[in-house]
Amino acid sequence: MSAVAEDPGAGTRRAGRRPVTSRSEIEHIALDLFSERGFDTTTVDDVAHAAGIGRHTFFRYYASKNDVPWGAFDEMLDRMRERFAALPAEVPVMEGIRATVLDFNDVPADEQPWHRQRLRLILETPTLQAHSTLRYAEWRRVVADYAGERLGQPATALLPRTLGHVCLGAALSAYEQWLRSENVELRDLLDEVMHALENGFADTRVN
Repeated sequence: MSAVAEDPGAGTRRAGRRPVTSRSEIEHIALDLFSERGFDTTTVDDVAHAAGIGRHTFFRYYASKNDVPWGAFDEMLDRMRERFAALPAEVPVMEGIRATVLDFNDVPADEQPWHRQRLRLILETPTLQAHSTLRYAEWRRVVADYAGERLGQPATALLPRTLGHVCLGAALSAYEQWLRSENVELRDLLDEVMHALENGFADTRVN
């Protein structure tokens, strides 16, 4: 699919540079601009111009600039729901959540530098915090829906809701640790913290 050729604003692209042809390319260009110039000072027009597309094409992919760092988050939530639905009934609740959270965060090696930029923007940009709160609520609800179904309770009941909050907090802690540590794998951090939750921190030792 190439929406660029149909976009009258595509003439704003840099001379000699081909227009981008995918959302992933737009995101990579935007993430670089946000990192170089700052999120607040980079405009939609800046991203569109650098990508060789017009504003119309940009807004076909994103409702706002705030949505760019989140990438295909909605599609990933759909995959997360499908992963939960496919889990066998005999799998313990926390084991199922741990496996699904790891799957949700399964990022290809060549995409990890971009993923690091995404997380840094999401976690460290004050302007994005209100938008992030909405996204976090969506993530927690997917976890709570699964937990509630398995526990025979509404997703809004205390235990399913608590699991949503606790698991999100654990994931955010792993993300923050990953951003501070260049020599560790995000998956390993997530597996460690989710495994600790799964086992009630019984395997942890205080030095």
